[in-house]
Amino acid sequence: MMKEMIITTENLTKTYQQQKAVNKLSLEIPKNEVYGLLGANGAGKSTTLKMIAGLIQPSEGAIFYNNQLWQRKNLAEIGALIESPPLYGNLTAHENLLVRTTTLGLPETRIAEVLELVDLRNTGKKRARQFSMGMKQRLGLALALLNRPKLLILDEPTNGLDPLGIQALRELIRSFPAQGISVILSSHILSEVENTVDTIGIIANGQLSYQGELPENSAALEKLFMDVVREKQTEEALYHG
Repeated sequence: MMKEMIITTENLTKTYQQQKAVNKLSLEIPKNEVYGLLGANGAGKSTTLKMIAGLIQPSEGAIFYNNQLWQRKNLAEIGALIESPPLYGNLTAHENLLVRTTTLGLPETRIAEVLELVDLRNTGKKRARQFSMGMKQRLGLALALLNRPKLLILDEPTNGLDPLGIQALRELIRSFPAQGISVILSSHILSEVENTVDTIGIIANGQLSYQGELPENSAALEKLFMDVVREKQTEEALYHG
């Protein structure tokens, strides 16, 4: 059975000063799954996610959301946590979320729901600047979930989390597809994604080198990843040689 896609991209490209950060990327992100975008640091993952989230403009190519050309109105159905969470350090978790609900015209009752979801309901009057890195990540995730997104974009979401925090976040992410939330998750840590994602894409040097089902075990995933990355490095060396 053909999978339904929430996002597809065609030849998506981003060029900075003659350098292609992302080069002709054609992604297929299935609906109600967790898609893992893998690649070494600097491979082009964050740039790709920023284009899908509407934070930067593609230089070339197209993005389709639910088979329609991406439009700004689609942002109402997209939540994103890319790089550092956009937090007000002098405000509490509740107050940070209140700013966003007010801006988006969302009901204040949603705040308690997302704080419960990310396990931050008992932070009281503690200000965000006093939060640990893990708590800041979870508050960033709460902000991304406020508008009940259909698509959630997470860039290296376990950064700064301890093993317990990683496990809790993994379980939370795994629960999203059943709630009608499709997830794109980027990472350079293979062990993080193998228990979390359904489908993977591997980016090397800004190009999509593999896209398909997650291999059956960690050894197979590691071999696939290393083979793909090495092949790209060899191609680059020959090209520039």
